Amino acid sequence: MGEIVEVRDVDDPRLAEFRDLTVADRRPDRPGGRGLVIAEGVTVVRRLLDSPYPPRALFGVRAKVSELAADIAAPCYAGSAELMAQVVGFHLNRGVLATADRAPVPSVSELIARSHHLVVLEGVNDHENLGALFRNAAALGVDAALLGPGCADPLYRRSVRVSMGHVLRVPFAPLRPWPAGLEALRAAGFRVAALTPAVDAVPLTQAGLGTGRLAWLLGAEGPGLSPEALAAADLTVRIPMAPGVDSLNIATAAAIAFASARARLQ
Repeated sequence: MGEIVEVRDVDDPRLAEFRDLTVADRRPDRPGGRGLVIAEGVTVVRRLLDSPYPPRALFGVRAKVSELAADIAAPCYAGSAELMAQVVGFHLNRGVLATADRAPVPSVSELIARSHHLVVLEGVNDHENLGALFRNAAALGVDAALLGPGCADPLYRRSVRVSMGHVLRVPFAPLRPWPAGLEALRAAGFRVAALTPAVDAVPLTQAGLGTGRLAWLLGAEGPGLSPEALAAADLTVRIPMAPGVDSLNIATAAAIAFASARARLQ
């Protein structure tokens, strides 16, 4: 059990990893900086503790820290809600934060070998969309994510929070070169289906995806997939929508596609 240490000084150096999280050039979760993982709230911290990411420290109000201290082999600091707000830079409704080191990134070949259902992303640079997409992937049986160019870091604090910590359980790796790297999927027997609102794409209900290995290819909201990525796919698939609506939020569209793929195996 981690010993709970009461902290009363806002400048306590032991809280350095939790300080000024709203200041961009000091944020510890930036890959170019210390590259730490930050989890917020009891539920997300518990998922962190069950993940491959080694915890470093816990900080929160005593009631929340007490819920977690027995399960973490790392320093546990407790303070008032006011002290937390001064240290972190905003009022934290969930009352507790944990930091962790990043885990080694698996190789693309490793992820391909152990997966049946994948998602491949291009240019998805919105942290909230990325977090929601990873949450949907975890819920709907996606084994791993491969990240093409222009994607945000899934381990930014906001992505971890929006994913409810599920980004910590879905492994991911960068896919390079792009889009030639998709050939590795095809060589392993994956069918690459690009999701697009284009009217000439096959409706999802008629795509005939079968029960084999499948990789969904998705692009950012707005620009969507690049012409090069679309050309590299085996087929293009669209979700039929009511007249007057041209697209869905990427996380919503991904959830519909993931659920359809999950249903074909049941």
